[in-house]
Amino acid sequence: MFDYPWGDFALNLLVTAGAVVVFFAIVMAIAQLVNDHSIIDITWGPSFVVIAAVSWLMSAGSDGDDTRRLIVFALTAIWGLRLGLYIGKRNIGKGEDPRYTALLRSRKGRPLIPFLVKKIYGMQAVLAWVVSIPVQFAVYVSRGVDALVIVAIAIWTIGFLFEAVGDWQLSRFKADPANAGRIMDRGLWAWTRHPNYFGDACVWVGLFLLTLGSPWGVLTVFSPILMTWLLTTFSGGKLTEKGMRRKRGPEFEAYVARTSFFFPRPPRKVASEPKA
Repeated sequence: MFDYPWGDFALNLLVTAGAVVVFFAIVMAIAQLVNDHSIIDITWGPSFVVIAAVSWLMSAGSDGDDTRRLIVFALTAIWGLRLGLYIGKRNIGKGEDPRYTALLRSRKGRPLIPFLVKKIYGMQAVLAWVVSIPVQFAVYVSRGVDALVIVAIAIWTIGFLFEAVGDWQLSRFKADPANAGRIMDRGLWAWTRHPNYFGDACVWVGLFLLTLGSPWGVLTVFSPILMTWLLTTFSGGKLTEKGMRRKRGPEFEAYVARTSFFFPRPPRKVASEPKA
């Protein structure tokens, strides 16, 4: 029960680390050619697909259960490719994101490539590799499909739907000129201010659960915790809301008062301001 092919897993970690370095080096080279470093946002999801594909190939012929291996690869690939396509459709043709333009201006004569690696591409590569460790671990789990795998798929599905539907609702809202300057507070966005981030977190909880066919899988629990922290605090919800408060002021504060930050729940009923 406690047997696990640690040697195969360690080799997998080394090979995927190399694959991630090559992948982001190619992305950086392309970004330099097109003079748009914000394309890295598009490649975040696909970078996990690369890791999952390499892990699936590396684990072929191992003691890892073939059905579990396929499930791990498929769920990761579906999530990563959808995310990449969505961000690509949203961003391509709109020029470089001002965040990256401002970051490059802060270089102040420092060598370009080391600066890009340190500030953009290296950090993304390390995060993708670390967060993906449950995916790399699960393909070597020998236990077949059981009830926990079904639970994992169910949680992944809930998360994927929250993320995909939330993104679709937001894109439709923004596409309507009548909504210019308004806050999206409909559909899933009435139940949580970040349905896409909540969905993303659920996806990674589901992928983590696929590791628990081995008792050692619990050691990878840091991955969904790290991803949730990134989504809610480091570069996700709180950072987004800082800008929203600056742009929308009282309207956004009213939205905050009635809508959950992260976990979905019915909107609160907020007492209206007394009339003068």
